[in-house]
This record gives sequence, C-alpha cells and structure tokens, in this order.
Amino acid sequence: MKIYNYLFVVICLSLMAFTTLKNAEPTQKYKCMVQLKNYEGEGAYVIVSVVDKDDNYVKTLRILGDDEKWYPDLPKWWNFFEKAKEPDTDAITGATIAGGERSLFVFNLNPNDLNNGNKLRFETAVEHQEHYLKDLEVSLNTENLKNKYEGTGYIRYVRILPN
Repeated sequence: MKIYNYLFVVICLSLMAFTTLKNAEPTQKYKCMVQLKNYEGEGAYVIVSVVDKDDNYVKTLRILGDDEKWYPDLPKWWNFFEKAKEPDTDAITGATIAGGERSLFVFNLNPNDLNNGNKLRFETAVEHQEHYLKDLEVSLNTENLKNKYEGTGYIRYVRILPN
C-alpha cells in the first residue's frame, strides 16, 4: 500500500510541476545601460516601466533608487505602484545614479508586451528638482530593442540590447 501512496505523490507533484511550467510566461532578457547627463544635486530616481498605447502603466521593470520616501516625487507611477502592489518589485530595486554616472542592468519582457502599441518608459526625478514623466519612451517592437536613445531630462542616453 505504501508504494501506491508514494506513486500517487510523485504523480501529483509531476503534474503540478508540468502545469506550472506550461503556464509560465516566456520572457526575453534585455541588457540596458542608462547614462545620465552631468547635473548638480542628489542621485536620480529612474523608473523603467511598460505602458500601453493609452499611457497606462502595465508593469514596472526596474526601479533605480531604493529610498521609498522619494517615490511620491514620481506621482503618476507612484499612484500605479501603490494600487498594483507589484510583488516582484522589491527584488529589482537599486541605488540611485548620480549626475554623469551610468547603470547597467537586465530586464525581462514578455513577448506579449511587444509589437502591440506598448512603450518602454524611463521616468526620472531628482530630490528637490525636476520630475520628467517621459524622460525617454521607446515603442516596444522587436527592432527598437537593440538601439541607443537620447533622453530629454536627466538621461543622456539609454542603450538596449537583447541578451
């Protein structure tokens, strides 16, 4: 009788693992380098998000800046973030970037986020200075995710490459 119980457990665990793998969303990794302009002041908070064609936030890919007391300085994203309670965000925060510095990181995109009108938004703010809602936006299509783009606020440029 014990062998049947053991086999039952093994079969159930195998089915659960198969179902989990089958339902997992495939993702593509991208390398990203953010180079900031030279400016005076504190480090910049940079939020990298996917937004839809109507400028609604879909998800947060990366947060550069780990002091949550300054997140309200990015008001539109903060409103989304507070409501969404994104579970993975704590694992992808990092330090702010000072003027003239750069940050390298990897982010994952689901193929469903590509080629449908979504955009990759880089939003920036510096303590006691300006906030740039759309420091940089890039249409999320396959061709755009292997180029260099200039920012309009604190970002000098962003380079994105498939990993």
